[in-house]
Amino acid sequence: MTTWLTALLLLVSGMAHAQANLTIEITRGSDRATPVAVVPFAGGDSLPEDVAQVIHDNLERSGYFDPLPRDSMIDRPTESGEVRYRDWRALDVRYLVVGQVSQEGSGYSIQFELMDVSGERRMLGEVVTTPQGQLRKASHHISDQIFEAITGIRGAFSTRIAYVTAQGVGEDMQFGLYVADADGRNSQQVLSSVEPILSPAWSPDGGKLAYVSFETERPAIYIQNLASGQRVRATSFEGINGAPAWSPDGRKLAMSLSKDGQPEIYVMDVASRDFQRLTNSSSIDTEPSWAPDGRSLLFTSDRSGGPQIYRHDFASGEQQRLTFTGNYNARGRFAPDGESIFLIHRSNNGYQVARQDLDSGRLVVISDSSRDESPSVSPNGTMVIFATQQGGSGVLGAVSADGRASFRLPSPQGDVREPAWSPFLN
Repeated sequence: MTTWLTALLLLVSGMAHAQANLTIEITRGSDRATPVAVVPFAGGDSLPEDVAQVIHDNLERSGYFDPLPRDSMIDRPTESGEVRYRDWRALDVRYLVVGQVSQEGSGYSIQFELMDVSGERRMLGEVVTTPQGQLRKASHHISDQIFEAITGIRGAFSTRIAYVTAQGVGEDMQFGLYVADADGRNSQQVLSSVEPILSPAWSPDGGKLAYVSFETERPAIYIQNLASGQRVRATSFEGINGAPAWSPDGRKLAMSLSKDGQPEIYVMDVASRDFQRLTNSSSIDTEPSWAPDGRSLLFTSDRSGGPQIYRHDFASGEQQRLTFTGNYNARGRFAPDGESIFLIHRSNNGYQVARQDLDSGRLVVISDSSRDESPSVSPNGTMVIFATQQGGSGVLGAVSADGRASFRLPSPQGDVREPAWSPFLN
């Protein structure tokens, strides 16, 4: 990579095909993960989805939990009254999930309970009804409830991700924009094009995607309603139209435009299409990202000689450099609490995902790969998804915010790029 802008252009030319659904490979478990057990649910053997297995997998990839394998279980209770706590303590299980699934009309009824093994008490119990075909969605909902009950943090298993795929070589490439569940399943194609697609960004309500498409042979920013499929072209100026980012209230889009010369940061009012220019320099300014409170935004600039992350304050108009560790820091994204940022940092090991505390300025690399791009933070701040390389193919990777756990989402075929994690959807 010669410059970070060159890297972006190389990304466009290097994408290859991906199947719609992604698969999960746990690459590193946390040494601080809490032991849990999710017992197979009664009545679940003949269902199209194994509810207990989905919950098991969700908890495992969160990095917070170490689920007990089924073949290590010496008992399989289906309700709290059947639990022999002494047996589960002998297996070093801290929390236990049991349940049962039954047919109810054209759908299903799922009863689940969460037990604190050491305290020998029921922490949570709920009955979830779900239509046919939505067992995975219900399983994600249950996983969210369990995660929050134990950690105090809202679960993000019911959220979605957007990503870009491509198929073919050279002039025969076909690009696709997809959305899928946070575990890579239930994918749906949003857009297919023979020209590159970049930078998908979720609206705060989760109902729209903004993205960059080259379908008119030059980059333009589009906004697409996911429910109706209707889309509008938001910008199509000469030069660069890139890196759209929604404001927290959904009324504005920040972006990088070169319509007046060098790429600068602009903010567009979505309703009126009025533009406000935020930066004015001879450098390249791009990759805006809003603070959770909407009072400032991050952007990447090479005004100091190499790409670094800056913060624009809307009240004062001042722009402050935030990153000083190393000579390459780009694509900054706020944690949901606004106290830290996640970014791509170049070290001796290559391009890696890092976290920087805003008060102390301390930067810590949290990924263990070397060609990382495009980080996006889960809405609860516990995980970061990003694009990386595995065996010569582009895959999606994810790492916990503390760097202790990670997994990957490869495609059965080809490359996947440009991930974006949705907000909470309800």
